[in-house]
Amino acid sequence: MAGTPVTLLIADDDEVTRSGLRTLLGMQPGIAVTGEAADGVEAVRQARRLRPDVVLMDVRMPRLNGIEATRQLLAGPGEPPKVVVITTFENDGYVTAALSAGAGGFVLKRLPVPRIAEAVRVVAAGEAILFPAALRQMVTARPLGSAAALPRAALTAREEEVLRLLATGLSNPEIAELCGVSQETVKTHVGNVLTKLGAQNRTHAVVIAYESGLVVPGIGG
Repeated sequence: MAGTPVTLLIADDDEVTRSGLRTLLGMQPGIAVTGEAADGVEAVRQARRLRPDVVLMDVRMPRLNGIEATRQLLAGPGEPPKVVVITTFENDGYVTAALSAGAGGFVLKRLPVPRIAEAVRVVAAGEAILFPAALRQMVTARPLGSAAALPRAALTAREEEVLRLLATGLSNPEIAELCGVSQETVKTHVGNVLTKLGAQNRTHAVVIAYESGLVVPGIGG
């Protein structure tokens, strides 16, 4: 709802990074930082206690890394938070695994804080944050082994078109405008695509699209 801030938990084992993110993101419009965690175990515990809308999750943390923490959170009881992975490297193999575990997307630590804040807000709203060039690199380096899902999925022509557009990072309103349909119709198509592919979220569906060859690097849909 308009005027309701997105509540955020920051999980990072580096105290300086964590403190900086908390201060700077807390100054961004529409963001309320409600907690922080220094490792994956604490991230899971704090997320279940504080029930934030989004967890900004580092991948390389002691005791429990961000991948396993994401998997535990999303498999847990109740309505889980959305997860945005934050990392230093665009082609970090951990990020692909985190996307497979159900993270809603990822951002780079070197991005300007307003862009990280925008990523948090977008994922909180149910969209995905994708960096197609980096995603293509990761799919090439560490495939998830789910490419076979696409031939079996029996997607309609419109569903394939929506999946291609998702792979370019477009939002539901942008896809609706391009296809000349309502946003509700796009939501229905996206839901059908996820169900047919057995994908946890939009990001995972896009990874499958790249692996299957439906989306080819450098070639528009």
